[in-house]
Order: sequence, then C-alpha cells, then structure tokens
Amino acid sequence: MGLKLNIQPGIMGVKPYVGGVSKIAGNANAIKLSSNENPLGPSPKALAAYQAEAAHMHRYPSENHAALRELIAHSYGLDEARILMGCGSDEIISFLCRAFAGVGDEVLYTEHGFGMYQISARLSGATPVSVPEKNRVTDVDTLLAAVNENTRLIFIANPNNPTGTMTPDAEIARLADGLPDGCLLVLDGAYAEFVYGFDGGAAFVETRDNVVMTRTFSKIFGLGGLRVGWGYGSAEVMAVLNRLKGPFNVSSPALAAAKAALEDVEYTEYCRAENEKWRGWLAAELGKIGIPSDPSFANFILARFSSADEAQAANAHLQDNGLIVRLVASYNLPQALRITIGDVVACRQVVAALTEFKARI
Repeated sequence: MGLKLNIQPGIMGVKPYVGGVSKIAGNANAIKLSSNENPLGPSPKALAAYQAEAAHMHRYPSENHAALRELIAHSYGLDEARILMGCGSDEIISFLCRAFAGVGDEVLYTEHGFGMYQISARLSGATPVSVPEKNRVTDVDTLLAAVNENTRLIFIANPNNPTGTMTPDAEIARLADGLPDGCLLVLDGAYAEFVYGFDGGAAFVETRDNVVMTRTFSKIFGLGGLRVGWGYGSAEVMAVLNRLKGPFNVSSPALAAAKAALEDVEYTEYCRAENEKWRGWLAAELGKIGIPSDPSFANFILARFSSADEAQAANAHLQDNGLIVRLVASYNLPQALRITIGDVVACRQVVAALTEFKARI
C-alpha cells in the first residue's frame, strides 16, 4: 500500500535540470566545453585561500558573510546592506520565486532563457510562461504584451544563456518602466563580467525599486564547484529574501576563495581578455566554414546549423574527437550547439573537427 503524500503544487511538473555532459565513455582526456566554465581555472590566490581555510572547516561559516559582502560593495559601488549571498545565484533565483510567486501567479522568461527560471517558478507553485524572442534576442514588446494581473516576476539573463546576445540598456529601462505594481524584473548577470564596462544592471536597481540583480562567482571567477552567488535589490525586496536564507548557506572555504578571486583584479582581467580573443577567433573561423553565430557577449558561442539533424551529427563528430559541447534543443534551439570558449588548444581543436565535419557532408 503506497503512501498518501501531500505533494505541494508544481513539484511533479518539474523536469529536473540537466547540466552539460561532462564525460565521453572510453576517453579520459576529453575536453569539456559544455558548461561555460573558465578554462583557465580560478585565480591561484583563490586556490590558496581555499586551501588555507580547509584547516578551519570544523567551524561554522559566517552567518552574515560580512567580509565578502563588504568587498562586493566596494568593488561594484553598491550598498552592502542590500547584498545577499547565495549558494550560487540559483539560490537567489529560488528565493525570488518562493518569496513573490505562488499558486495562481505567473513567472515570465524568454523562450531561450536559463532553465532554472521555469523550474524555480514551478517549485513555488507558480506558472512559468515562456515568451518568444526575436532572432534570439529578448523582445521587450512581446514581454510587455504577455504581462497581466497575475505576473509577479520576469527573468532576463543579460548576456543571455545560451544565445550569448544582449538586451540594450534602453530596452531594459523600457521594460522596467512598463511593468505594473507588484511585478519585479530580475536581471541575471551571470556573464556580466565578460562585458567590458557593464554593471550587470546595478544602475537599474539603484534607480528603480522593481529591479533585482543576480550575480555569480561560477563563470569568470572559475568557482563553479564552490557555488557562490549573490543578489542585489531594493531594501524592501532584500529584507524579504533575507528571511528565506539559511544561516550557513555558503561554506567558509567558498567565502574565502570568492573574496580572494574578487581581489585578484589582474587575473580576472587576463581571463576576460583571453575569452574575448578566442571567442572572436572561434566565431570567425566557424563562420568561414558555414557555421554562423550571433555576436556573443559571454564565454560561449551559439553555433547554428542547417537543421537539428546536422547539429546532432556535428555533436557526435565532436565527441568522436574528444570534444564535449552542449546540445540546446531543450532551450528551443534544436539546430544549434553551445560551445564554451576554451583555451587556445581547445578552440583550435573545435575548428579542426568541425572543418572536417563540414567537408564530409
């Protein structure tokens, strides 16, 4: 006789998030380009800070994350009191849905937007609503048309994942200013550091109470395995989110590594420059062999093929050559592959493999 479980609304409608493939059977030396990780790894100073903190792992971490929050505030010119640390920015996304969207409410996201938006919406009992993009770019007019009295949150990644495209500031402003009371715009800045001079949406948070920004240490800082993210919003919004945070949601080694990574500005700038160099080279070389991509502002490109079958065949050929990229059919892009920008060796191998692939078809 089975249990009579009282399952909360939305949970059974969730398809669990599936990350990028990380292994190829029989190939221990495969190059992983499927999860937008920094191929150069974290700052050596972050590694040293992590190792030093290991001796104290019997102690609970800081409950208020004061040292890291203070550094973030100083580095980005923000109000420390309105910064909330999370176990990755995914946790901040989850907090937002739990706090502001429930049964009968709607959460909007764009059709090629990050998968965790709709998952977190469902887990809160809300209804996720996918809104069409225009040529793989957020369409503000379509978003505004989709807003109704039940809309509570709108998620936009800028730059977007998996397209790599950006929404201009003027369009973000138009969207924020067009929302009704009680609806929040969430700007996911996971890839913000790859864009020179970009604040990830901080200026909108400072001038509009209905905008929230999320950020992460997983991408340019190379700390994906430690799960450190943060959010920033109005005092009213952050006071609500703080009530959802567990007392020790980010570990001491993670906090120490994140602080050291943020302090190592020279290394971050080096990673940004290397990414820009090889992103441009990879896009140009693939374009020459008939594989286009939109201008990307992140650490990946979205390589487009003539059909879903060709994309699947290209993916198989890359794997045969020890290269792991990301199929993105689940993001409504069955004819494309998302390719993380690797180091010089990885980028050259991708071009060589796809050149061979195109010559065969």
